[in-house]
Amino acid sequence: MSVLAHLLDLPALAAAAPPARGAPLGDILWASLVATLLSAVVLWVAAAHRAGRIVWLARAALRAQRVTGLPGWAALPLLVTGAAQGIAVFGFYWDVAKHIDTGRDPGPFGTAAHYPILLGLAGITLGGFLAIVLGTDEEDGSSSPGSVRLARGWHAPLGGLVIFLCGACALIGFPLDDVWHTLFGQDVTLWGPTHVLMVAGASLSVLGCWILLVEGARVRTAKRATATQRAMLRWREIALGGAFLIALSTLQGEFDYGIPQFQLVYQPILIALACGAGLVAARVRLGRGGALGASLFYLAVYGLLSLIIGPLIGASTLHFPLYLPEAILVELVALWLERPRAGTPGRSVRARPVVFGALSGVLVGTLGLAAEWGWSHVWMPLPWPSSMLAQAAVLGPLAGLAGGVLGGCIGGALDRGRPSASGPASTPAPAWVAGLAGALAIACIAWPLPMNVGTPMSASAQLTTLSSGAHRTVAATFRLSPANAANEAQWVTITAWQGGGIVVDRLHRTAPGVYTTTEPIPVWGNWKTMLRVSRGRALDAIPIYLPNDPAIPAPEVKAPATFTRSFIRDKKIMQREAIGGDLWLAIPAYLLLLAIVTLWILAISWGLSRLGMPREDGRTAGLTSRPKPSGTVAGVTG
Repeated sequence: MSVLAHLLDLPALAAAAPPARGAPLGDILWASLVATLLSAVVLWVAAAHRAGRIVWLARAALRAQRVTGLPGWAALPLLVTGAAQGIAVFGFYWDVAKHIDTGRDPGPFGTAAHYPILLGLAGITLGGFLAIVLGTDEEDGSSSPGSVRLARGWHAPLGGLVIFLCGACALIGFPLDDVWHTLFGQDVTLWGPTHVLMVAGASLSVLGCWILLVEGARVRTAKRATATQRAMLRWREIALGGAFLIALSTLQGEFDYGIPQFQLVYQPILIALACGAGLVAARVRLGRGGALGASLFYLAVYGLLSLIIGPLIGASTLHFPLYLPEAILVELVALWLERPRAGTPGRSVRARPVVFGALSGVLVGTLGLAAEWGWSHVWMPLPWPSSMLAQAAVLGPLAGLAGGVLGGCIGGALDRGRPSASGPASTPAPAWVAGLAGALAIACIAWPLPMNVGTPMSASAQLTTLSSGAHRTVAATFRLSPANAANEAQWVTITAWQGGGIVVDRLHRTAPGVYTTTEPIPVWGNWKTMLRVSRGRALDAIPIYLPNDPAIPAPEVKAPATFTRSFIRDKKIMQREAIGGDLWLAIPAYLLLLAIVTLWILAISWGLSRLGMPREDGRTAGLTSRPKPSGTVAGVTG
């Protein structure tokens, strides 16, 4: 057999791949080949466009410019990136549901849900690169004030640079995820380092899109915009405000599906941060009704995703926070601040976004979370218990305050440069304000992170078979020892997953230390069924039934009629595939993630601060009408 034939013998390569670890070598070879070819094509198009050898890219940008009224270097990349973000978010939630329902994948290309993620991340990166390639030209007044000079006559828009950086780092996370699995096994958790890299990168690209849109809107002259174009711009900004809310909510996925592997108090913390930052930024930038519009867009998208992934595809149902009460609170705070006082006209929240953000954030972290508390008992798979109240009452308002101040800083930066006719310009916040708010947000996230085993605890189980045969289900009664071990628990549940669906049964307490199931529990096939108890910093579990898994390898844990088992760390059962590893390998991986996150924060902060720069030449930027031989978008005639 020739070398080429051996490389193309994918079944043999797949069979030789380490089980439950990284991708088969054949997948890696094919993926590398396709990525290389596509990258070569993109680079050739970019070089040909800048050299003026092709015109179709500039014409496509001009068509987008005619429809939206935005300059082509913003209009076309925003269309590409927006579509890619929609594809990516659908693939992300579909993939999470897929892992919940059926467990690990045979490889990175072994499940259909990975393809929209990969396509979306590539599209986000392409959108940012497209904005850079199309560029802006200071000579004809089409450049945004804060654009970055790459060469004579070629400036890159800020938003394009931010989008490209976020998308490229997220895209790199795909092969790095496979390397992580090869070294440490498959970590079936959303908060794994490479998973965070991909999810956060795609999420932060939304802010890059908002920056790019603002740049384009500043360049466009109001006289050249039709009523339709102005309405379209307003709608796009509302959509971006809602998309920013979605982006800030993606890391709540484990709580949305009811399988968190961290303390439940993280859910109100993350909600307060997301609402504070997203809703305040939307209200500052969009004005009256901006927060409501963003929250309604968020609800529409999540409702559609829940419908498609659940009933239509047949996967586990996606649940989500409400966010509407928080939006109403933000709007009310804005109305209160903008009211006339002592015969003087009111001042827009644009003039003091940080004060507005701080007040809104505190209300979001108190009254807003109170509303989410009620919503959790209506819709969420794990309702918030009273045992969580003490932590949530402290960390929720602090997280809301941090998110609100950050939202005020973001909204104020996006709002600077707006025409003076629309009201007083936003006052730039000192850098230390955003830094202090960021530190507070990190502190709120870091405080609940350490976990421990807790006091020793065991459970005696009595199972009653409800349906026998190959698809056995049971009802169960558990007696905990000591009997008061779960009195202040955040949850006591049976979680069964990866057998074709998910079951999260909140057990009914019938006597001190005695809990019974409320629905049939599967103990057959590939189901992984366990009793989970979250109490303080301890998240412990006992296996009820686990299948034989020779690929890990791991033996079967049977479900006899009666048994007594001691609780262990929940992670050891939930992440059976994880094999641990040497610290000298894990620590550099986490440091790399930290470095990339730091780079994101610095890049976005730089972009937002540079966004408010005035034009150095003092000219009014507008749409262009004369062609230029270089083939830049600004030079394509209408």
